[in-house]
Amino acid sequence: QVQLVESGGGLVQAGGSLRLSCGASELTFSNYAMGWFRQAPGKERHFVAAITRGRAGTYYTDAAKGRFTISRDNDKNTVYLQMNSLKPEDTADYYCAAGRYITVQDMTPKLNGVDYWGKGTLVTVSS
Repeated sequence: QVQLVESGGGLVQAGGSLRLSCGASELTFSNYAMGWFRQAPGKERHFVAAITRGRAGTYYTDAAKGRFTISRDNDKNTVYLQMNSLKPEDTADYYCAAGRYITVQDMTPKLNGVDYWGKGTLVTVSS
């Protein structure tokens, strides 16, 4: 059974950093584009960042660009999200996802065809 397990969330002050990790098991990891989504309390889940299967391309929302960095290690079946200069509005549950392809429409990227989701890790940024 495929599992995506996130870790690295926690409480951090504004301006601080966190590094999220997502380990995949029972998944042909290198066959999937990987991404991160987040869901703030009472709001819908939104795309944050994605990386192509071969690590050639990375994509970010405007909110993440310049502060977050997505990376992957195909040997370790792990995807990461380095988050710097965190703001209170970054507070959310962060979910890892394995998807089939990445699209860019109206200059807005998104990971599509998500086959698997992790259960999330909570990031809380205090002001």
